[in-house]
Amino acid sequence: MLINGAQAVLESLKKEGVDVVFGYPGGAVLTLYDELYKMNFRHILTRHEQGAVHAADGYARATGKVGVVFATSGPGATNLVTGIATAAIDSVPLVCITGQVGNPYIGKDSFQEADVCGITTPITKHNYLVKDAKTLPRVIKEAFFIARTGRPGPVVIDVAKDVFDTKIEYEYPVKVRLKGYNGDYTGNAKEIDAAVEAIEQAKRPLVFVGGGVVGSDMANEIRAICERLAAPVTCTLLGLGSVSAGTKGFLGFAGMHGSYAANMAIMNADLLLCIGMRFSDRVTGKVSEFAPKAKIVHFEIDPAEVNKNVEVDLRVLGDLRWSLPILRKKLFARAKNFAAEFAPWLEEVTKMQAEHPFGYSEEGDVIKPAALIKKVSELCDDDTIAVTDVGQHQMWAAQFFDVKQPRHFLTSGGQGTMGYGLPAAMGAKVGCPKKRVVLFTGDGSIMMNCQEFATIADNDLDVKVVVVHNSILGMVGQWQRLFYSHHYSQSELKGKTDFVKLAEAMGVKGYRLTKKEELNTELPRILAEEGAALIDVIVPEEEDVLPMVPGGKRLDQMVLGGN
Repeated sequence: MLINGAQAVLESLKKEGVDVVFGYPGGAVLTLYDELYKMNFRHILTRHEQGAVHAADGYARATGKVGVVFATSGPGATNLVTGIATAAIDSVPLVCITGQVGNPYIGKDSFQEADVCGITTPITKHNYLVKDAKTLPRVIKEAFFIARTGRPGPVVIDVAKDVFDTKIEYEYPVKVRLKGYNGDYTGNAKEIDAAVEAIEQAKRPLVFVGGGVVGSDMANEIRAICERLAAPVTCTLLGLGSVSAGTKGFLGFAGMHGSYAANMAIMNADLLLCIGMRFSDRVTGKVSEFAPKAKIVHFEIDPAEVNKNVEVDLRVLGDLRWSLPILRKKLFARAKNFAAEFAPWLEEVTKMQAEHPFGYSEEGDVIKPAALIKKVSELCDDDTIAVTDVGQHQMWAAQFFDVKQPRHFLTSGGQGTMGYGLPAAMGAKVGCPKKRVVLFTGDGSIMMNCQEFATIADNDLDVKVVVVHNSILGMVGQWQRLFYSHHYSQSELKGKTDFVKLAEAMGVKGYRLTKKEELNTELPRILAEEGAALIDVIVPEEEDVLPMVPGGKRLDQMVLGGN
């Protein structure tokens, strides 16, 4: 059929199963938006392009689908950069379709021209500049294939303005043919055999689960493997939900603000079974002294991650959807009684966990952040999606919110992007309308994309926003307290902004809690109400997130106590 480039984009999206797009119009994409209007294609108009890309990210993380973003040329496209970088490092599949100036104007510093491909090359899995309308269907087919296969990630398609208007004979490709990339990450089964042998020889193994398990939807396989081994298990921040909170032997997350038991288990294990993780500096502490007693086995899809930060003893290179079912079958086929073999070690770390849990101290009638998050967790069902911004509240949420399922804890891990939370929560709610969505944010983070309250209100999205309000950039302030002699240089937030009025001005109900008793009297009622709400919760300023592994220290050199 003969259609223009804009129609070709939307027809291609429909063939890829896309049911919603997040975006913001502008001159270079007006034809695309005109066709969107004619086709009645679902589109969420955010109030900033950064809000759009974070919303698509939240949608993708919560649903497992590819998130899609539209933006115009120049500043519209460059406003996506932070969100693209956030998705890239956390392996989130996105397709970002941006407008570019028309073909005759490219390379001439034309109005609202920017080299989007050049700018985004380091932070995308791949990108395209489309100057020929006939290539659009193929490019879109390839973009979705690249975004969702292998290690997922963002792909940018930058489209010259006149391409949207050009008529083509439309035919959507059935298959993708790319030189050097076929999306098949089947590995060598002998590597799995070596991993099984290492497990059989271990006395003190620790299963270490990362975000790759969530992204590949392999949580059920991990749970079966953990049940078979009856060994302790920990996770990275992005791995939360792979193993249900409260599972025997689950030690919570590890690393800089991870649990005492998880960090001590890493330092004392004789085998680390690391699955779908990349050994971030926030996890390893002092790299040269990470897991000094352990043989390390790394299950990983991206060869670039193997031996990048931590030298491993064995690798299993391949898609977890290939390797984990084989690992499970091989472990269940072994006659060895793993539970009996590992029982003393499991008892040892479980005892450590009981003796050194995540904790906090009560202080009169004030609301402690940990108590707040713990109470929200108690009031939410197991199907609640918790979203966080970045800072102290993010770590408290990871410590005290009980995540029971994968894709139910959404946070910016590798980039640590303040402002991620509100639009990501919005995207999660769009993707999972029947699930409760709760955002934990800070009085610093919330201001970075607070305009999206208007989007939430205008689209009737029931998102509960819990602001942990301590009148300071919490994590910056904590470091300034501990390492910079209490010099709160430009970190205090003692301004006159009223978050309740701010939310109400954009159509969202606002509440404020100041006393501990209100966690039992007011909070349950607010969370049970229909519709979006902001809950401004006043907490003490000088409250530290503990445990904490200071920079350059080993995981067993944690700062404890205090709270």
